[in-house]
Amino acid sequence: MRFTLAFLWLVLLVAACDQDQHRNLRRELDELTKDLRGKVEPLQPLKPYEPVPYQAEGEVDPFRPDRVNVAKVAPAPVLGRTPNLDRPKEPLESFSLESIQMVGAIVRPNQDTYGLVKAGPNLYRVKKGNYMGQNYGVITGIEETQINLKELVQDSGGEWVERVGALMLQEVGKK
Repeated sequence: MRFTLAFLWLVLLVAACDQDQHRNLRRELDELTKDLRGKVEPLQPLKPYEPVPYQAEGEVDPFRPDRVNVAKVAPAPVLGRTPNLDRPKEPLESFSLESIQMVGAIVRPNQDTYGLVKAGPNLYRVKKGNYMGQNYGVITGIEETQINLKELVQDSGGEWVERVGALMLQEVGKK
């Protein structure tokens, strides 16, 4: 019991001293900050909107509706040089040509020549007329060391241009 009373007395004494320190601190802060007041500058008045007249009367009007419609009309496609968008896509058309590797060829006399290509984790057998790559590339020929193909790409004017390329045989390291 005596211990409890002594403990309570000590707690009250510390609390009283603590309040005195805070009181002095608050008084000092009030004294230091009595002259500090925030000042907000008034906002500048808004400038009224002044429309700018169009002064290029003699020049071509860029907002003329027939001028805008001319830009929307695409040039007529050149026959034979547009990709067939109605045909079903082949699996190798989802890979870029750079990610496809030729790993071999199957050459049999008096039969079609097949190419073996690796795309992703899978191995594919391709022949002349198959499509590969993302630029509508069609295989035009298969040799023992390369697969020849023709791609259709759009130039800066939006016209389809043929591009000839080849996929070379990649040597696989022996283990």
